[in-house]
Formats: sequence, structure tokens, C-alpha cells
Amino acid sequence: MRAQVKLSLLDTLGVAIAGRQSRAAQIICDFADANHAGALPMLFDGRRASPAGFALAAGITIDSLDAHDGFNPSKGHIAAPMMPVALAAAYQQGSTGDALLQALILGYEFGARAAIAQHSTAPDYHTSGSWGAVAGARVAARLAGLSPTQTRHAVGIAEYYGPRSQMMRLIDHPSMLKDGAGWGAMAGASAVGLAQAGFTGAPALIVEQVPEAWADLGERWYALEQYYKPYPVCRWAQAPIEGVLAHRHAHDLTSDQVERIEVTTFHESIRLAMREPQATDEAQYSTSFPCAVALVRGDVTPADIADDALFDPEILRLSRSLVMRESDHADAAFPLRRYAKVDLVLKDGRRLEGDYVEPRWDHTAPPTPAELREKFHQYAVPVVGAPRAAAIEAAVDGLENSGLAVFFDLITAPI
Repeated sequence: MRAQVKLSLLDTLGVAIAGRQSRAAQIICDFADANHAGALPMLFDGRRASPAGFALAAGITIDSLDAHDGFNPSKGHIAAPMMPVALAAAYQQGSTGDALLQALILGYEFGARAAIAQHSTAPDYHTSGSWGAVAGARVAARLAGLSPTQTRHAVGIAEYYGPRSQMMRLIDHPSMLKDGAGWGAMAGASAVGLAQAGFTGAPALIVEQVPEAWADLGERWYALEQYYKPYPVCRWAQAPIEGVLAHRHAHDLTSDQVERIEVTTFHESIRLAMREPQATDEAQYSTSFPCAVALVRGDVTPADIADDALFDPEILRLSRSLVMRESDHADAAFPLRRYAKVDLVLKDGRRLEGDYVEPRWDHTAPPTPAELREKFHQYAVPVVGAPRAAAIEAAVDGLENSGLAVFFDLITAPI
């Protein structure tokens, strides 16, 4: 558990480093600096904010690049709203590295069950920030040493004030709102401060009234059942990307040989309908655009879904012409499995048919530690340089045996 959660922390920090360059991260860090005065230096920014402001800025910074880990049963992400609250609380309390690591383990276990409980009882599909606020509050309550009564109030406050934002509305209209991680993190951090001051908020219904979601606590370890992302786009688009790349490699194709891409997949993936994204947030919530990127460039990296890369004529040609079909087979398997089948129609009239594939790096076929470390360096080194990236990796690896001063200096110094 400790080894896996350290890899998850490293992966999330790599995403935050790359995400800090986004326009969304720039705006939210400026906003937190102006409106949330406090003593905590913000993630990869250095300016100081309150715990709630730190959590808000860090959550949106991480969520601004859709490359962080996720949890299939909840159709969402535990780390993005939970880790910012844990980091803020650990800094504020002067915690040890071991205490932070234990709290992150708790955060995955609590967050997974809170997500399952909410999704089993709420009719709408809410963003990760909704139940993520509850997970963040629970983690911060542990680090702050709240009593059981105070903790009960903290998670109740977080559940009540957490953002019950509608995920599919964002899928249809992509923007900087993303998966609600920042607002959920802010709600979780605020809830702990309020509970410490005597503000009441119990009970949290998804914690206290859905016992079946909590029955295996301490027996089943959901931190070992997270997926990781090889590409910085919505998980729902990643099986189609794999299908495109399988054809490209098997037939040694170049994009100019292809007339169009045809994707057969589940309903939610089809809803990612941004064929001509005008900003990176739209490109991250598209199926057609990253599939076209994969065919043209053989990969999908953060640079491929930002800035001038959004207007590459060959990528836009393939994105505009991509055909999507819904599959009963893929619909039935979702959300635990995300299937897609990709066929290519070539300009010479041939048709290349594919098999159903799944995204890479699911927990059933996880990445190796070396692959996750390589991803961290691919995201971090272009932004902070190799020496600082290596120092962050070493600090994460040594969390159990250290204080957090050096670690926090590394992750809060401005880029």
C-alpha cells in the first residue's frame, strides 16, 4: 500500500507540474492569492494562501490536465480533490512524512467508498469534487487530530457543502470547470476548519446511511484498484486511442493513407464530441481529436492538446471525419470496463477492422513502477528541469523517514 500510494502521489505531482502551465491554473492561483490570504505556499507557485485557498488552487491545477489517476466504479478521480486537502493539512500541522503517507492511504480507501456510496444512492452523475470533498475532510481531520465528534461534523459539513455538480453537463460543454476537484478540495479543507471552530454538520449520509459500501473497510484495498493514464485526456477516450495506435503499428500506417477513423464504443465516450477544440480543456474532453492526434503523431502528449497543436490541419481533417457508433456490448460493460473497437477506412479503398480493446494501465494490467516514474519525468522535466524532478522523486520515495520541510520546499517553489 505504501509503495503504491507513493507512486500515486508522484504521478499526481507530475500532472500538477505540467498542469501549472495551463491558463486555468494561472487564473486560479492568481484568484487564491487575491482572495484567500494565508500562510501556506501554493503548489508550484510559492505565493501564500489559506488552507482552503491552497486546496482550491491545487485541485484545479491538478485537474487542469486530465492525466491523473482514477477509479472505474465511481467514473471519477480520488486523488485530484483529496490530495490537495491532505497536503494543505500536513503543511499546516507540521506533520511527518509518515503521517502524510498514512493519510493518503486513508484518503484512497475513504474516497473510494464515499464515491461508491454516493453513486449508488444519488440519481445524478456528480463530479468527483462532490464525494471528494468528504474524502478530503476525513484526511485533513486525521492530520489535524480532530476528535471523533469533530471529525463526524467535518465530514457532514463537507458532504453538505460539497459541489454536487453535474458531470455530463461538463462533458457536453467542456470548460475549466472540469471534474469539480478544486471546489471539492476547498469544501473539504473548509469543513475541517469549521468543525475545529465548533461548527456542526453531522451526519454525512453517504458515510452513515450506506453501510454496504463500508463493510469491507480494512479488507479490500481500493488504493490498489486505481487506473493510471498514459495520455492526458478523459479516460473514456483512451480505448479508442489504443485502437488507433494498434492499427498504426500493425500496418505501419501514416495518416495520409487514412480516409477516416470509425469508432464503436460506449455512450459516454460518444458524448465527448469536440471535433474542433479551441482550447486544451475542450481537447481533453474529446474522443475524435486525440484519436486523430494518435494517428498523426503516434502518441498523445500534453503538448499535442494545447496551443498551436489544436489547429494542425491533418489532425483536424481526421477529427472532423471520424465516425462514432454506440455499442450495446460496450454500454453493458461500462463503467467497470471501457471498451472500444476502431476500424480504419483507407484512401485506397481498403478497410482495416479492429477488435475491442480497453485502455492501458487499468488496475487489472497496471503500469510498472518504472513506467509511472518515466511518465512523471516526461511531464516534470520540461517544466522544472531534471535536477528538481529527481529531487521530488527522491523526497516522495523517502516520505516515511523524513519530515516534510524539504518535500514542501520542492513542491511549492514557483515554476
